[in-house]
Amino acid sequence: MRIIFFGLLFYFLLITPFSFAQEIATQNTDQQVNADQNPVGQVKVYQDSRVDSVLKKHIEYNMQQNGMDGYRVQIFFDAGNNSLNRANNVVEKFQLLYPSDTAYVSFSEPYYKVRVGDFRTKLDAEGYLQEVLPDYPNAFVIKDRINFPKLD
Repeated sequence: MRIIFFGLLFYFLLITPFSFAQEIATQNTDQQVNADQNPVGQVKVYQDSRVDSVLKKHIEYNMQQNGMDGYRVQIFFDAGNNSLNRANNVVEKFQLLYPSDTAYVSFSEPYYKVRVGDFRTKLDAEGYLQEVLPDYPNAFVIKDRINFPKLD
C-alpha cells in the first residue's frame, strides 16, 4: 500500500508539472507563429489625465532652465576688498592665454569665483585641467551648471 501511495505522490509531484509545462510551451509557439504571419499590432495605453499635466509641467520647467549639469575648471576664488577687480584681472589674463575658451565670473557670498570651460563629462574637464595647471596651479574641477553645447 505504501509503495502505491508513494508512486502516485511521485507521479503527481514530479511528472505532472513537466507535462503541463510542455503543453504551455507548445501554445506559446503557436501564438508566435500566428504573430509572425500577421505582424500588425495595436497597443492601447490607459493612463490618468494627471500624468499629462505633470509631464507638461516638467517640460515647462526644463525649458526655463538655462544650461545643463556639467563641469568647469575653477581657476580663482577670492573674498574681501577688491576681490571683484582681482577676478576680472584673472579673466583678462586667461583670455590672453586661452583666447578660444570662455571664462565666467560668479559671486557666491563672500567669494568671487572664476570658472572656465563647459564640459559635459568630468573626464573632459580633467583633461582641460591638465592644460591650465602650469598657469593656474591651484585650479580644480568642479560640478557646475554649464551652457548647452553649440550645434554645428
